[in-house]
Amino acid sequence: ELRHKLVKLRLFHRRLPARESPQTGDSNIKTKQSQKKMGHGAHVSVKITGVVAALRATRGKSWNGVTPHALSAELPAPAIVGSIVVRLFAALFPRHAGEGPGDEDSIDYFVGHTLSAALKDIEEQIRRELAFAAKLDNGDTSGLDQAAANLVHEFAEELPETLDMLQSDIRAAYDGDPSAKSLDEILLSYPGIKAVAYHRLAHALYRLNAPMIARIVAELAHSSTGIDIHPGAQIGRSFFIDHGTGVVIGETAVIGQRVRLYQAVTLGAKRFSVDDGGALVKGIPRHPIVEDDVVIYAGATILGRVTIGRGSVIGGNVWLTRTVPPQSNILQAHARSETFDSGAGI
Repeated sequence: ELRHKLVKLRLFHRRLPARESPQTGDSNIKTKQSQKKMGHGAHVSVKITGVVAALRATRGKSWNGVTPHALSAELPAPAIVGSIVVRLFAALFPRHAGEGPGDEDSIDYFVGHTLSAALKDIEEQIRRELAFAAKLDNGDTSGLDQAAANLVHEFAEELPETLDMLQSDIRAAYDGDPSAKSLDEILLSYPGIKAVAYHRLAHALYRLNAPMIARIVAELAHSSTGIDIHPGAQIGRSFFIDHGTGVVIGETAVIGQRVRLYQAVTLGAKRFSVDDGGALVKGIPRHPIVEDDVVIYAGATILGRVTIGRGSVIGGNVWLTRTVPPQSNILQAHARSETFDSGAGI
């Protein structure tokens, strides 16, 4: 009976409201009233006008020295450029872009429709880049619509050649990778092929005077595959990057035909030239030349305007800053183990 009374007492106390001090109670009431006015999940108010003014002042400092009216120009949109590249890839490889089986007439209709929409969109992005470049140089902005249209026409005319080079790259991947089961598998899943495909398109745009859009395309591939190829790099047919993560190929690199690279290879600059004012001199050749039939294994770093002769093999993790003749075989020095017996090694 006593136990039964204790249980009843505990239940009674549980039903009683919690006692609050006057200060706490007032605070809770104010908080609830404030939340009711501001809405559920409301945040502390911020003086937006002041933040906006400060951001504007900071932007002015960041872009100091840039022609003022260039800042008002429309710029290419990376998201739109990305969608354009996806459609261009679909036009080049329609059966691998979800079009599925069908007769050649159906495929041609898909390619024509997809390509037409992609070229229309890229023309607008190119017009924006040309307008920005003209304003940046205080140049004439008239006639940019026609200039963009001409550039897109040239780009489209080069697409069959681009496709032919990509097919040679895919074949090189198949021939060079014993794990590859089919050409289709390579096209659909190999990061090296995706990076090279994007580069072929980016390089065409780069040569046709759309370097900003070309760089956006290159960075889309970089972020997706971990392979960083500057759109200015000149790369021959039957090029294969196996695995690929961490590969870097600089702007002025020149790569011949049937070249194969493995992961973490760098074809970079050894040093940067500066002018009398200390500013970097841009556009000068500063990256390696790799001749035909060269293989460069994982982790190798080749720096400066040096030449890797035809048919050479550069071993893994080699650091190279000199020209090597054709048919060279460059490997790491053999590891040595020495002791300090009788003063050896001191």
